[in-house]
Amino acid sequence: MSTCNNSIPQPLIFVLAGIPGLETAHGWFSVPFFLIFVIAIMGNATIVCIIWMEKSLHEPMFLLLAMLSAVDMCLVSVIVPRMLGIFWMNAKEIGFGACLTQMFFIPSFYVMESGILLAMAFDRFVAIWYPLRYITILDVKVLVKMALAILARAVAVLTPAPILAKRLEIFQTHIIAYSYCAYMAVVMIACGDISVHIAYGLMVIVASVGFDLFFIMLSYGLILHAVFQIPSWEARGKAFSTCGSHLCVIGLFYSPVVFSVLAQILGYHMAPNLQIITDNLYFLVPPMVNPLIYGVRTKQMREWVLRVFHCQTD
Repeated sequence: MSTCNNSIPQPLIFVLAGIPGLETAHGWFSVPFFLIFVIAIMGNATIVCIIWMEKSLHEPMFLLLAMLSAVDMCLVSVIVPRMLGIFWMNAKEIGFGACLTQMFFIPSFYVMESGILLAMAFDRFVAIWYPLRYITILDVKVLVKMALAILARAVAVLTPAPILAKRLEIFQTHIIAYSYCAYMAVVMIACGDISVHIAYGLMVIVASVGFDLFFIMLSYGLILHAVFQIPSWEARGKAFSTCGSHLCVIGLFYSPVVFSVLAQILGYHMAPNLQIITDNLYFLVPPMVNPLIYGVRTKQMREWVLRVFHCQTD
C-alpha cells in the first residue's frame, strides 16, 4: 500500500530523471551508450544482410539468428535515442501516451528475444537428436508459426501493462527516476494499493523469462544426454560445438536477470543510480555482443565476413 501526503492527479507529462544523482555526469554516460547503440545497429544489420544475401545460410539456425538480430535492433532503437535526448539535450519530458507506448514496446522486444532464444534451443535439440530430419521438422511453415507464437505471447503478456498503468489516477510525483518509462518505475510513484501491479510484474517475469529459461535448461539437458551417447570424443566435441555460440548468448542474456532475482531474494539492494545503470545495460549489452559472438564462433558467418573484407581490400 502506497500512501501520499501530497498527491497529484494523473499528469499529462512525466519527467524522466535519467540517472538520478549523477546528472552532472550525463555527458560522460552518453558516450558508452551511444557506442553501444552504433555497434548494436551495425552488427545486427550486418548479420541480417549476410543471411538475406547468402542463400546457403537460409536454414533454420540462421533464420532464427536473423530474427534475433532484428528484435535486437528494435530493442536498442526504442531505448537509446530517448536516453541520448536526456543526456545531450536535457529532453526529459515525455507525454503520458508516449510513456505508455514505451512501457509496452521495451519489455515486449525483451520478451520476444527470450522467446527466440528458446526457439534456438529447440533448433539445437532437433539438430542433435534428429539430424536426418532436421530440415523437414523445422521447415519454413514451422519457423513462421514459431515467430507468430513469439509475437503473440509478447503482445498478450505486455498489453495489460499500459492498460493497468493508465488506470493509476493519483501520483506522488510526475518525476520518474529512470531513463525510460519502465512499468514498475511508474507504479512505484503511484498512490494507493499497488499490489495488483506488483503481482502482474511478477507474472510477466514468470510467464516469459522464467518459462523460457526452464525449457532452455530442459533442452540442453536432453542435448547433453544425446551428446554423451556418442562413442567418439571427437564427434561429441563437434556436436556440442554447434551449441557454443547459443550458450554464450544465453548466459549473457539471462545471468543479469537471475542475479537480480537472487539479490532481491537475499535482501541485497543496489544504490538507485547503480540499479538504473545495470537495468539499462542488461537491455543493451546483449544486442551489442550477440553479433560479435555469432560472427566469431559461427564458422559460416566468420567465413562470409572475411570474404567480404577480402573483396574490399582487393
